[in-house]
Amino acid sequence: MALPKQMRLKGHRTFKYIHKNSKKYYGKLMDFKIAKSSPQILSSHKIYNFTNNFKLAITISKKVSKKSVVRNKLRRMLQENFLNNFKKEYNHIPCWVLVNLKSGNSCNYESDLLEEFQTLIFKIGLIK
Repeated sequence: MALPKQMRLKGHRTFKYIHKNSKKYYGKLMDFKIAKSSPQILSSHKIYNFTNNFKLAITISKKVSKKSVVRNKLRRMLQENFLNNFKKEYNHIPCWVLVNLKSGNSCNYESDLLEEFQTLIFKIGLIK
């Protein structure tokens, strides 16, 4: 199950904004970057609805795995886990989250990856 379109982040300016203006949370296998939403950045993508809502992006570099199949599987796994725990009433939170998997052998530790993902989400306060 992929993220709904209104929850996705897109565009290089969006990611540049998050990298520059975010609060960072570090884990052993992944990093979280949280920034206050900036709807004017998304206006160039003709996204006028849902601009001030919660948005999430999960990035996995080639250093994690050279195979795109493996990276996509990890991305879908994290998105599904997030959507199973995310409630509609949290969608009004005006923040953008970038999840970045660290390079290494995390594709062999899916249970550890999910556990750390859950821990960081609870620590940040996105899901209660």
